[in-house]
Amino acid sequence: MSSSTSYGLGRVRRSSNGLGIPAVLEAAALIATGQCHVVLVVGGSAGIYTDRASTAPWTRPTNEFVVGYGMFTAVEFALMAKRHMLTFGTTSEQLAIVAATIRNNGHENPGAVYAGRGPFTPKDILASRPIAEPFHLMDCSTTSEGAVRWFLLQQSGPPTFGGHRHGSWVGQATLMVPRISTVPHGTSVAEATEVRQATSVGGRLDSPSPPPGLSPSDVDVCELYDPFSFEIIRQLEAFGFCPEGEGGSFVEGGAIAPTGVLPVTTDGGTMSFAHPGNSTQMLQRVIRAVEQVRGSCRSAQVAGAEVALCSNGGSGALFTDVMLIESERP
Repeated sequence: MSSSTSYGLGRVRRSSNGLGIPAVLEAAALIATGQCHVVLVVGGSAGIYTDRASTAPWTRPTNEFVVGYGMFTAVEFALMAKRHMLTFGTTSEQLAIVAATIRNNGHENPGAVYAGRGPFTPKDILASRPIAEPFHLMDCSTTSEGAVRWFLLQQSGPPTFGGHRHGSWVGQATLMVPRISTVPHGTSVAEATEVRQATSVGGRLDSPSPPPGLSPSDVDVCELYDPFSFEIIRQLEAFGFCPEGEGGSFVEGGAIAPTGVLPVTTDGGTMSFAHPGNSTQMLQRVIRAVEQVRGSCRSAQVAGAEVALCSNGGSGALFTDVMLIESERP
């Protein structure tokens, strides 16, 4: 606790949290426990990505297990994608559909760095230069400068309620998939800490008599973290929106388009909205989910959206945070 009067703030509490969803949860906890009345959650960066001949600095791991082999972030995620393609027959064309869909969401968003720069087709994605097989340049997130902020108050506008679960993507290769459960209202729709074991192939987390609550079919929109095109396919399977191995055909059918049954990353995400460092865009996923359930999106508003799922992280990052935002109190 420190004292500050230069901005008329009085006594303030400062905390540092490098990720989006955990930062929001910490802010909510400070208010719920009476430690704070108003919390500002902010993230941003400028002047960091200066060596334009190289990948962004936050994509260059420096530990001895990867740096000696050129294992920058795109390669980590590419290995996951390639394994999925070899195992299930997922195609580069399906990845390109994901990338084109999200980039077009940014093209239509007046606040995005890619506003008006489209529209993009899957052929445009496939025509961009190779980065790390199977990714082309436009399968990958962009980089930008900027910032995002969010004020949390004890009561501010229409309420939103959420649940959260954090977990690790662990196990051999890429076949360990977090499973989804029907869960009571007010908890996370994704049990991301659970991985599929060889002894329970196809098993679910549902108890024999699960309580009434939310299931993947109740989700109206997914604001998924999109560092690379394949990660959308991966998350759709992991969170139970389609069976394992069928994410490619799911997106091929137009399900994730703004007018589809499950619109995804509707502001353009890291591919075309903005990507000024990891923490900023992770926080933006939560903000966009709240905007969806409040009906206040400037573009690609999903009509009647009442439940939004947002995520941070991914398979190549080896962690994921998932939050469910609801318009009604559990």
